[in-house]
Amino acid sequence: MMTHRILILGGTTEARQLAARLAPRDDLDILLSLAGRTENPVEQPVPVRTGGFGGAQGLADWLAGHKTDLLIDATHPYAARISANAAEAARISGVPIFALRRPGWEPVEGDSWTLVEDAEQAVAALGQSSRRVFLALGRQEVAAFETAPQHGYVIRSVDPIEPPLGVADATYILARGPFREANERALLEAHRIDVIVAKNSGGQATYGKIAAARQLGIEVILFRRPQLPEVPSAPDVAAMADLVDHFAAPAEKRGV
Repeated sequence: MMTHRILILGGTTEARQLAARLAPRDDLDILLSLAGRTENPVEQPVPVRTGGFGGAQGLADWLAGHKTDLLIDATHPYAARISANAAEAARISGVPIFALRRPGWEPVEGDSWTLVEDAEQAVAALGQSSRRVFLALGRQEVAAFETAPQHGYVIRSVDPIEPPLGVADATYILARGPFREANERALLEAHRIDVIVAKNSGGQATYGKIAAARQLGIEVILFRRPQLPEVPSAPDVAAMADLVDHFAAPAEKRGV
């Protein structure tokens, strides 16, 4: 039986679920790559490689050197640079690539959304008057809000915000999703939140705050999705598993 070597670029729930789904197969040799930014990553169902590759050329060299048969980009929807490097590495190396692209959330009746490009635009969208702000962002985006110290912030992240935000009123919550809508509503009410700042991550794991904001009439400032390279893609784990099935099937079964 031919064994196909697959590198999954991960860091998302879907990447872990896909790895778990493919791991039992004897015809696949799965390696999951993590950027290493999370201090305490959850346990993974397959061998893990941690750290960067040195850009597109570095990844291309790695793919060739490890005789990789397929590259799967299952990174976060906002990991635009990694996705761009992955597509370019696939082009350079000639290794096929698939992307697991989780659809973004769409507004429904009752939502009050303001769309922005980045953290600086989000800060501007908050305005000058003091507000109670729930930041559901990573460490890299939070620092921009130091320029608006008039607001009170509740900041939720997977890892500690170091150094802490240089503002007078900041509360920190360390937590990893999924987050239920009822719990999100309780949190928003307890902290008297006026506005949420978040990324349009898509999926159900962190949608609770969006649904809770709708019920409470709270504004949501959402980062727009970045442009990602056009490569063969699937919207969920099941569809990606189907793509892998077709890729790994013998030529006569694929109808080639």
